[in-house]
Amino acid sequence: MGNIAAIVGRPNVGKSTLFNRLTETRTAIVNEESGVTRDRIYGKCVWNGLEFSVVDTGGYAVGSDDIFEEEIRKQVLIAIDEADVILFMLDVTTGITDYDEMVADILRRSNKKVLMVANKVDNADRITEASYFYALGLEELFTVSSINGSGTGELLDRLIEVFPSTENVEELDIPRFAIVGRPNAGKSSIVNAFIGEDRNIVTPISGTTRDSIYTRYNKYGHDFYLVDTAGVRKKSKVNEDLEFYSVMRAIRAIENSDVCLLMIDATRGVESQDQKIFQLIQRNKKGVVILINKWDLIEKDTMTMKRYEDEVRSKFAPFVDFPIIFTSVLTKQRIHKALEMAVTVYENKTRKIPTSKLNEAMQQIVHDNPPPSTKGKYIKIKYIMQLPTNTPAFAFFCNLPQYVREPYKRFLENKLRKMWDFSGVPIQIFMRKK
Repeated sequence: MGNIAAIVGRPNVGKSTLFNRLTETRTAIVNEESGVTRDRIYGKCVWNGLEFSVVDTGGYAVGSDDIFEEEIRKQVLIAIDEADVILFMLDVTTGITDYDEMVADILRRSNKKVLMVANKVDNADRITEASYFYALGLEELFTVSSINGSGTGELLDRLIEVFPSTENVEELDIPRFAIVGRPNAGKSSIVNAFIGEDRNIVTPISGTTRDSIYTRYNKYGHDFYLVDTAGVRKKSKVNEDLEFYSVMRAIRAIENSDVCLLMIDATRGVESQDQKIFQLIQRNKKGVVILINKWDLIEKDTMTMKRYEDEVRSKFAPFVDFPIIFTSVLTKQRIHKALEMAVTVYENKTRKIPTSKLNEAMQQIVHDNPPPSTKGKYIKIKYIMQLPTNTPAFAFFCNLPQYVREPYKRFLENKLRKMWDFSGVPIQIFMRKK
């Protein structure tokens, strides 16, 4: 991954604001409430031609009211462990607190390069106040204001000086698989099961995940990004600002992905919100794999799986050509089959059919089943080609494209699906004037 800088500190000192400032994005959710960030969030920063990764972490706390406190602490320690340089955020308006001393104690023992960053230094008086932080026993101190960017230039100059490597790592062009669904369907649990570590915080409380978290998976000959997202609920149920921003990031993750793994809770079945998420995936023309999670909790007989599958397809009609995998994250049942299927769907999405083969196969079908005549005019399809788009799209060149109706386009789509494997991928059919 190249050079990594981790931003750590107690809650509400401005870590996410600095993260957004350095990465020039609004990836991390920022709110006046403390404890907003929970998982580790990664971003890219470029300074003086050197690109490096920045990690935002949750606030380190002990004995607070936050039920996620222990999990957040684990994530902070992992970030410290994997970083090359640590930016220790402090709040000049409150001075040194017990939590600051705890974090400083951990950092002194980490044998990592640590730069203290005194935040909220908006005027000259606060620069002198920041010198109190030398009492924490760390050498270098920088004064910044994350919200308006003052002081960040000097911080970044020093940061790239202390990085062990001065070479850029090339950005990987690998597939992105987003795991989406309603809250508490098991999205974070399945990511943790895939990678074999507690990368994302998991609790029985719905809405635990807030940010979209990218994790690289390169095992068993596969190489892609897994994107864990916040659960998407009905608009009427979203009454917190924080959840609104979480849902927005989940939707962005769908837009930026190649294949979406839509997780459905087997105990609840397909609900209207699942259908809306499915429509969102369809609108963005992404590949889709349906994962029915918590399958171990269902009482089964010989036909249970077949009945459930038929019900799911009827709810998501008219598009029914997608794979359905019945999984249990708890027992790790079929979880690797889900990944293999996502890879297959990605291959289907990027499949290119030579024009000669396409015409050879489809011309006979068009000849035997021509489009119905309209107003006494006969439509003749002369030539077919696949368009150079991100998702499969085909152009049929004919004399009267305006008279070809939707049912005939669906007929052509079904024939294409029968001849070539486009499972899990939407197909677009265009009629063009010859």
